[in-house]
Amino acid sequence: MNKLCVFAGMTIGGYLGWWLGGGLDDLYIAFALSALGNFVGIYFGWRVNRDYLS
Repeated sequence: MNKLCVFAGMTIGGYLGWWLGGGLDDLYIAFALSALGNFVGIYFGWRVNRDYLS
């Protein structure tokens, strides 16, 4: 279940980062925000699994 939560968090976080950076019309900023969103999504996916599902 941990891998599923991390994957879901990473997907959602990466998409939100890309969406936020895409509004700025700069590919490098969109990529950086997507990577940051991935890391945040991984952390929150892991926390959801640890705190609520395990």
